[in-house]
Amino acid sequence: MSITIEQMLEGARARIERMDATDLPVAVARGAIVVDIRPQAQRDREGTLPGALAIERNVLEWRCDPLSGARLALAVDHDVEWIVVCSEGYTSSLAAAALQDLGLHRATDIAGGYQAIKAAGLVGSVIGARHCVRELATVASH
Repeated sequence: MSITIEQMLEGARARIERMDATDLPVAVARGAIVVDIRPQAQRDREGTLPGALAIERNVLEWRCDPLSGARLALAVDHDVEWIVVCSEGYTSSLAAAALQDLGLHRATDIAGGYQAIKAAGLVGSVIGARHCVRELATVASH
């Protein structure tokens, strides 16, 4: 039996607790890792999300899964809070559900995606993320 993309999206969203863009600064302050899955061309066209990890959708699961040989250093365990962002919050819902399928139970997305973050005036809210500050310090020390 096949389903429509709308049904797939509805099923994904039923399994995740989506986040409002206005909740992003609090999530970042508690240590959540924001991942921008938009392709480079889309980020160039729409604008970037400074401080977010840019991980395109086609490799997201490999980078976030702590059991993957291709994981990021930040993917330390299944308790990491991953916040997935796409342009408008559709692809990110499917991606967050896929991360949850891998056992990353705190994975979520932003309702409305980058566009909602931009409309709320919060594009700069991720730059102070602990992981971002640590990486900037590491780069500056070299």
